[in-house]
Amino acid sequence: MNLLTEPTEEDIISAQQRIKNQIHRTPILTSKSLNEIFGCQMFLKCENFQKVGAFKFRGASNAVLCLADNELKNGVVTHSSGNHAAALSLAAKMKNIPAFIVMPRTAPEIKKTAVAGYGAKITFSEPTVKSREETAAKIIAETGATFVHPYDNYTIIAGQATCAKEVFEELNDLDFLISPVGGAGLVSGSCLSAKYFSHKTKVIGAEPKGADDAFRSLRDKTIYPSVNPNTICDGLLTQLCDKTYSILNKYLSEIITVDDSSTLKAMKLIWERMKIIVEPSSAITLGVVLDNPEKFSGKKIGLILSGGNVALNKLLW
Repeated sequence: MNLLTEPTEEDIISAQQRIKNQIHRTPILTSKSLNEIFGCQMFLKCENFQKVGAFKFRGASNAVLCLADNELKNGVVTHSSGNHAAALSLAAKMKNIPAFIVMPRTAPEIKKTAVAGYGAKITFSEPTVKSREETAAKIIAETGATFVHPYDNYTIIAGQATCAKEVFEELNDLDFLISPVGGAGLVSGSCLSAKYFSHKTKVIGAEPKGADDAFRSLRDKTIYPSVNPNTICDGLLTQLCDKTYSILNKYLSEIITVDDSSTLKAMKLIWERMKIIVEPSSAITLGVVLDNPEKFSGKKIGLILSGGNVALNKLLW
């Protein structure tokens, strides 16, 4: 069973109940020093502490648990630069079914190692959407495995929405919730959770300036492909799909783009002030605040730190 329409309030509640025994309820941390630096109250939802080190395990768990026996029998397949790949691999392992993962050859080594560690069979592709999709289609034809898209899937989006739902269960008076934007499964789910569970909270998307296809898509009311993205945020290289575009077009407050230099500063600040490591695709949410202090001055802000899978021997600062 997969959701065929935009997730409802009940769909998100059901997803939360379905996956609660598989996932971690991640902490929300604060930093007095960061609040003083930026002149606002910030609450950091630490999905870097989630299983597989990223929020993606929420959606992957929900998707696998929603599949019927006949859909599970030949395993699951996806294409991903890393975090969804690891998440689906672990979810499949917990169900004792095979996982076939297409990864771009340029994916970070730490993410390749993690996927292999969960027992998935990895096939490498060129780092383009076309190559990823064609390779996945070939595997489906050969194995009969069920495709689980990283974000073009309402059941995935409902699972990702549980992250923001947890935030709103603890903080029901946020002015803003900032989420990274890649394919937009997380930020779409965040928009839906805000709609149902925290009506006054505005959701803002954080996107790299070197991979700003979502920003341009919403501005121009058409979906632009991600062509030659240039950013250190390796988890934000994918493009919107019809499902995520539709949700963002209706419910997202705005997308703010961030230079990689600001993302790096934010990543270092989180490490220095909070003693936790997040990947660039997570730190970009603080990058939004760093670049726009006047917008957030005196406000109460939730920041989703979407993952922490970064090689410590390659910290970019």
